[in-house]
Amino acid sequence: MDALTAARAQMEVSLGFHMIFAALGIALPGFMCVAEALYLRTGRPHYLALAKRWSKATSLLFAIGAVSGTALSFELGLLWPRFMEFSGGIIGSAFALEGYAFFVEAIFIGLYLYGWDRISPRAHWFCGLAVTLSGTASGVLVLAANAWMQAPRGFDLVDGRAVNIDPWGPFQSPSWLPMSLHMTLAAYVAVAFAIAGVYAKGILRGKADDEHRSALRLAMIVGAVAAVLQLPSGDIAARVAAEHQPAKLAAMEAHYETRRGAPFMLGGFADDATETVHYGIEIPYALSLLIGHDPNTEVTGLDRIPRDERPPTALVHIAFDVMVASGMGLIAVSLGYWLMRWRARREEGWTAPKWLLSTLVWASPLGFLAIEAGWMVSEVGRQPWVIFKVMRTRDAVTPAAGVELTFALFVLLYAALGATLVFFLRRMARRTAETAETTATAEAAHGA
Repeated sequence: MDALTAARAQMEVSLGFHMIFAALGIALPGFMCVAEALYLRTGRPHYLALAKRWSKATSLLFAIGAVSGTALSFELGLLWPRFMEFSGGIIGSAFALEGYAFFVEAIFIGLYLYGWDRISPRAHWFCGLAVTLSGTASGVLVLAANAWMQAPRGFDLVDGRAVNIDPWGPFQSPSWLPMSLHMTLAAYVAVAFAIAGVYAKGILRGKADDEHRSALRLAMIVGAVAAVLQLPSGDIAARVAAEHQPAKLAAMEAHYETRRGAPFMLGGFADDATETVHYGIEIPYALSLLIGHDPNTEVTGLDRIPRDERPPTALVHIAFDVMVASGMGLIAVSLGYWLMRWRARREEGWTAPKWLLSTLVWASPLGFLAIEAGWMVSEVGRQPWVIFKVMRTRDAVTPAAGVELTFALFVLLYAALGATLVFFLRRMARRTAETAETTATAEAAHGA
């Protein structure tokens, strides 16, 4: 394995691992905050139990995510020194602001965890709101750096060096806001359906109490709304890609020939050697309609991209299909759940049928699968550039030897972090079962 391959593999593993915690850090505090708000409004103990449970999970995931995020920052300097030398003065502002948001989040997580019964309920809830907002801000700010790599702004390129640097350049990238919106919604979709799967499994095991039903209903409200909003969000992101990164869009759609009335390609396997797609299904005019809102819009194909500037089409196209299929699958599950819920609207204490609960359990990983596939589209679709049209990935990698060793060490690190997470989550689940009976008793007393 050469240094470039090992460095790219290490970044892929690191980003793939950290991405899960980034999504959880964005969305889980929001659920925690809503559960406490419902408790303050209704006084029902099971909402308090949910808020406390999700706050413990938030703190644990925050700790693991902080370690993996710190490792990523070291990797940028160790593996890609030429990239950091060129861009450090430009994207440094995005990382600095993300750091401020991270510290605010850490402070308010501490206040939230240790503030139960020590500060007023309203002040405590505002601490949760601060955790939610700072977690989202952290994700949005760090995405500015990645958006700048997709569509760089804020500098002049003179003799291979960046001059006349504008520190706000990353926030001027046309990719920033679409990526931020898409990722934030994706985080809420993934976390909502993960929560729905956990509590649906609990109900299937006979725990159809108020806590499980309320958690499932809240998750399905958030998940359904966020999943539907992903449709216009994805449309915006695709049109930005068509304008600023036509090679990426062409690879996503395995669109080899520039033409008007371009079809949307569903599935299939792209073959760069013959520039054809095997077993794909074409929807006539759909791609032109989506990109230009006109069925005769011309869509740039890979035939206008030099061969040495094309991303690996087969991989990007499959990842894009996986992302879209996962998202559409979750929308279908949402529609099924709410249709059943509407039909039983006059039924007190309604519980979803077993087949629907089982479907929710099986669908629960799809949101995270969509996030991983989406990031593969974003990062692989940018290749062969690390900074689009400015620096190739092969020119940014470290010339030092031993990258294979650091790759192995980081894989061990992430394996250890994953094992630690599983250990503490299982321990937390056992304690949850032990306290469930106490909560049910308190709920019965409240109802009486």
